Amino acid sequence: KVAIKGIERELICPACKELFTHPLILPCQHNVCHKCVKEILFAFEDSVADGGSESSNQSSPRIRVSASSMDRIDRINRSGIKRNSLTPRSTLFPCPSCQRDIDLGERGINGLFRNFTLETIVERYRQAARAAIAIMCDFCKPPPQESTKSCMDCSASYCNECFKIHHPWGTAKAQHEYVGPTTNFRPKILMCPEHEMERVNMYCEICRRPVCHLCKLGGGHANHRVTTMSTAYKTLKEKLSKDIEYLISKESQVKAHITQLDLLLKETECNSEIAKQEASQSFEKLYHVLEEKKSAALRAIETSKNIRLEKLQTQVEEYQGLLENNGLVGYAQEVLKETDPSCFVQTAKQLHVRIQKATESLKSFRPAAGTTFEDFVVDTAKQEDVLGDLSFHSNGLEIPEINEEQSRMYNKALISWECPGKTDSADIYVLEYHKLNKEEESVTWQKTEVCGKSKVLCDLDDDSSYAFRVRGYKGSICSPWSREVIMRTPPAPVFSFLFDDKCGYNNEHLQLNPKRTSVESRAGFPLLLGSERLQVGCYTTLDYIIGDTGIAKGKHFWAFNVEAYSYLVKVGVVPSNKIQKLFHNTHDVTSPRYEQDSGHDSGSEDAFFDSSQPCTLVTLGMKKFFIPATPAAPKDPASRILPLPSCLGICLDCDRGRVGFYDAGHMKCLYECEVDCSGLMYPAFALMGGAAVHLEEAVTAKYREYHDNI
Repeated sequence: KVAIKGIERELICPACKELFTHPLILPCQHNVCHKCVKEILFAFEDSVADGGSESSNQSSPRIRVSASSMDRIDRINRSGIKRNSLTPRSTLFPCPSCQRDIDLGERGINGLFRNFTLETIVERYRQAARAAIAIMCDFCKPPPQESTKSCMDCSASYCNECFKIHHPWGTAKAQHEYVGPTTNFRPKILMCPEHEMERVNMYCEICRRPVCHLCKLGGGHANHRVTTMSTAYKTLKEKLSKDIEYLISKESQVKAHITQLDLLLKETECNSEIAKQEASQSFEKLYHVLEEKKSAALRAIETSKNIRLEKLQTQVEEYQGLLENNGLVGYAQEVLKETDPSCFVQTAKQLHVRIQKATESLKSFRPAAGTTFEDFVVDTAKQEDVLGDLSFHSNGLEIPEINEEQSRMYNKALISWECPGKTDSADIYVLEYHKLNKEEESVTWQKTEVCGKSKVLCDLDDDSSYAFRVRGYKGSICSPWSREVIMRTPPAPVFSFLFDDKCGYNNEHLQLNPKRTSVESRAGFPLLLGSERLQVGCYTTLDYIIGDTGIAKGKHFWAFNVEAYSYLVKVGVVPSNKIQKLFHNTHDVTSPRYEQDSGHDSGSEDAFFDSSQPCTLVTLGMKKFFIPATPAAPKDPASRILPLPSCLGICLDCDRGRVGFYDAGHMKCLYECEVDCSGLMYPAFALMGGAAVHLEEAVTAKYREYHDNI
């Protein structure tokens, strides 16, 4: 038999850390007090309703929502799960044992079973712990007598006399079941919590809980595999008995493991003391170095002070000698009293030189020494940063590397990193970043902790460069900082729009995806028929498409990708008053006569280009970016052809009347020109032949650092 006092650890509620009181069995098979479940749900719901604030976590002095639970509350808020905050019967419950969010179903607490077996064991433990404390009769007049038996039907304890009075012979109460004195009253029949009038008579093998026949017929267990209660009882009892017998048979092995663990405990204590001594010695060395530096600095300041005081004191004495009847002047006055010319001349010559020097010094007064000690200011900014990063470094933690290909700068910043060994040995990562500013002498890093390998950052300044670095932590051990990566934000706020599928959209030549974020030029059979009707030397038409949202004022930026196989794509902006001209342009079908640099009508191409274009566009295609031929452009045509960036951006400044075309990957301006912004401006695109354009997807708050394992 197992001693009842040896199992106290199994009888403690994980929430209140006290002996179970009316424990409930959760779907995860853990037990929690009925009162604790209600309090946790109230605290959990209030925290979700208040956004997980600390002030809402003080609803119960007995229960505290743990930090991990608060993390899950924050995660639920971000995931957009809507829950009723006016009642504690929530669909989700944060289990304090397994730290998971458990679905309690629509009935909430009412759908949970009481663990009567655990209640009985807890009651036996209480009786063993308070063997000297008697259970008193519930019906005696004061003073109450010690009870001799408890009635399971009445849920009360009686002394012999009170039991006879309340259970008279020959009545129905005489048939009540009575046991020894106890405070644990359990029902004779276990009823279904979902169908309160039905007793449980089956066991669901999927949900691992007792059910009634109504649960099986039309309830939540209709399609589950169930077995009879007697079969489940026999099967589970046999399994549990076999497992217990196996553990008991391995008692010597368990004791050996306990002995080994005891040795490890002592070894851990010893090693921790050694580590403390080594850490203390390291800091003592730093203290010693700092003390030496401090003493040297103070000595240098003291020496400089003494030298300056000596110089100033000497200068004070010299000027005091210039006072009447004092020092040099007094001596000169005495010399003037000499009447013998020979003696006077002998003394006065040298004295006159001294008087002249004193006069000159009086005209150009300058202190002999400065009073400031600016040269003795100790700059400890770098050392403070180094000491701030002082931590336990371990070769076991890999240095993370920021993945510049997966990181993005758009409406928000998405910073991703990975470990070279492809192993996630760190428990948490710390991402630091700061804005690059040449005017600031000291750098202030902003810090954020991340549980995963990516982080979305908001509220970064536009048209600014930022430096990023990351390091991993495992307990108190950290890895060195990663290599700093510099990324630049867009030159203006990001403008969101979709392709317009109504205004001038040619669905025979162009194909939009369902989200209207991608457009593709279909060079199919209709295009071949159109080309067959054209004369030799002519080109097919451009198919235009615009954005569904216009810009009236301000500065805006948008980005897109052009497929590498695209033959010809034009991108830019078009004013609202020229949209009709754009879609009905008679010069869409062009010939070499009107083509720039064709050699025909030399000298008139630029004039034709400027007057005939209804919008401001640049040409892309065949993996190239073509800078338009303008007076400010390079004369050599080859120098106007640039490699096509993987991602292009357009920045429209309506207030200044300028539009710029950017390499969006590095936020580098490739070409900028003036544009008439008198009307509403729309993003414009033109495609010819096989081509495709994809609008850049906005960076959303992807919290990949949270891994749910529910």
